[in-house]
Amino acid sequence: MTESPPRGAERDLFRDTWVRYLGYANEVGEAFRSMVPTAVVWLSYGVSSSYVLADAIDKGKKAGDVPNPEASRSTRVTVAVVDTFVWQALASVAIPGFTINRVCAASLYVLGTATRWPLAVRKWTTTALGLLVIPVIIHPIDRSVDFLLDSSLRKLYPSVEKPSSS
Repeated sequence: MTESPPRGAERDLFRDTWVRYLGYANEVGEAFRSMVPTAVVWLSYGVSSSYVLADAIDKGKKAGDVPNPEASRSTRVTVAVVDTFVWQALASVAIPGFTINRVCAASLYVLGTATRWPLAVRKWTTTALGLLVIPVIIHPIDRSVDFLLDSSLRKLYPSVEKPSSS
């Protein structure tokens, strides 16, 4: 989970509570892909995508409530929603989902060619590996998406304070 907010700061439901873990649902779904029906994996993407959309809407509402003479309310809301949505879509859904999918697919393939373990053992091993990789990839992906957006999309924003995405 992210660091706790500074004393006196407002707690962010989507960053500072258990709700943050909903963003990882698709990664768990990918880890279990070899053991569950495809519909369950797609459902996990639905949960993660709903989290992304809800966080983006929340950040847009909060940006609209903060007065700023440099930018109109609609500009602040648009920047917050777009920045949060793109950041979360990349850092919480697309990149980690792809990463866990490839780690699990590769490990299932390697275990199938390098061992004589029964299929059930190979699938459970692959699932365990996928679950273990999740906490390892979170921070590098978050920092990479920050760098990507700072180097591209965020350069297009007018002089509005950078939304806090991670």
